[in-house]
Amino acid sequence: MDLVRVIGIVLLALGLVALAYGGFSYTKTNHHEVGPIQIETKDRDTVPVPLWAGIGAVVAGAGLLVAGGRRTS
Repeated sequence: MDLVRVIGIVLLALGLVALAYGGFSYTKTNHHEVGPIQIETKDRDTVPVPLWAGIGAVVAGAGLLVAGGRRTS
């Protein structure tokens, strides 16, 4: 399998995941010191993935798969 087809598969998969979930979230840990006391806080942030980005990744991945399959060496 050549590099173009691998990139196409990865883009297609990431695009489908972006369309299915619409974003991703992560937890950020902060450490604060108040005198001799140490406080740890955890903030959960969500990063939305735009619909157009998911659709674009699916279209680009499918295009690379088709273009990679037509190429003759």
